Amino acid sequence: MITTALAVLAGFAFAACGVQPQASVGTASASHSVQTALAAIDTAGTRHRIDVIAHDSMGGRATPSRGLDLTARYIASEFERFGLEPALPDGFIQTYSQNDVGSAPNVAGILPGSDADLRDTYVVYSAHMDHLGTGPADASGDSIYNGADDDASGTAAVIEIAEAFSLLDPRPARSIVFLTVSGEEGGLLGSEAFVAHGPITAAAMVANINIDMIGRNAPDTVVAIGIGYSDIGRRIRSIVSGNADLGLSVIDDPWPDERFFFRSDHYNFATAGVPAIFLFAGTHADYHMPSDEVALIDADKVARIARLAFRLGLDIATDPSPPEWTREGLTEVRPSNRN
Repeated sequence: MITTALAVLAGFAFAACGVQPQASVGTASASHSVQTALAAIDTAGTRHRIDVIAHDSMGGRATPSRGLDLTARYIASEFERFGLEPALPDGFIQTYSQNDVGSAPNVAGILPGSDADLRDTYVVYSAHMDHLGTGPADASGDSIYNGADDDASGTAAVIEIAEAFSLLDPRPARSIVFLTVSGEEGGLLGSEAFVAHGPITAAAMVANINIDMIGRNAPDTVVAIGIGYSDIGRRIRSIVSGNADLGLSVIDDPWPDERFFFRSDHYNFATAGVPAIFLFAGTHADYHMPSDEVALIDADKVARIARLAFRLGLDIATDPSPPEWTREGLTEVRPSNRN
């Protein structure tokens, strides 16, 4: 067991599953390339990444904190290793100011698109890498709020998806942004900073796929919050029905009174006009508790949801027609509806 954050950093070089991109000539080779990419999203790699991010030595990744900075450096190093381009002029890390607390990081990498007409439009994957830091100890004496599910699970999925996209040949027509934000637990601060002050205007973003808490509860179910708010919902239903190997069913929000659409980072994209969907598996007894530990995570479920999210982003990134809001969605994302 690794016992210090520096030791975790020393172990950040993680093998890319021995998978190499293949040359693509025509539909058959393109299909093979997609399968190669999907194979890079595996259970072992997903669990490894969750263990790194939610390790005790990260101190619960409060915004701001040393553990959060270490997490951001880890993610940036992985994005660089995959061959992504830095999203910011100074590199992969965007530093924003948090009122009365200090500065905090977001991490963003870009896979440039291959089509001259579409490469300046973007599909954005997002997850929040922060959690609650340390706090009151539980009955066992544990005071570190590891946030393995909330949201090391979603963050690990975005990293795995980024690696998978880096293996595609040819690349998708549109560009892809892989974003991990901080400050979610304090009020969606990092995603707000990225949408308002990031390198890409909201007008250039065609979709946001946000991933938060996907590692617990029913192994065969993922909730798609906002599934009826844009035609992203139609796309995800089609992908699930056509890919039984995912072992997933996708359902609409079963907890409408909880107002989850307003409670994670996709909401800042949605209010800026970007069609968004939130992949989620629900809360549990360990939510915002020190007991949200890696040992309780269903890493196979995380990997399967990541493969679903990969297919969804690929569908959007290769379609000349971008997602569109439904009337219900346009009504729901008005700021006055936020609780």
